[in-house]
Amino acid sequence: MKFIKSMTFIAVMALSLNALAEGGGDKTFERAVSANTKAMEQYAANQGKPAPVMKDYEYGMKLDVVKVVSTVRPQVSCAAVPTVMTYEDSQGQLNTIRYTVGGECRRNGR
Repeated sequence: MKFIKSMTFIAVMALSLNALAEGGGDKTFERAVSANTKAMEQYAANQGKPAPVMKDYEYGMKLDVVKVVSTVRPQVSCAAVPTVMTYEDSQGQLNTIRYTVGGECRRNGR
């Protein structure tokens, strides 16, 4: 009986690891971006400003960041991962930019 329970546990763990390896982190990131987008729409409405439109950062792009309003925390990964920042520019407009950063790499239990 213990053998069957152990094998079932191992099978469930293997399936969950497989799900994470096949884009589980991407799904988590997309949920975080979706929640951030809704929060920023509400923030913009409360401030009487239009909701920001997400743009992808391009190398050399000039950013006029006066105040960071919100960021999406990068995924735990030892690779480059996407993240999002919403900020106010010097004209008071809200902007959301998607860019790539080094993931929060945790090795050896750190």
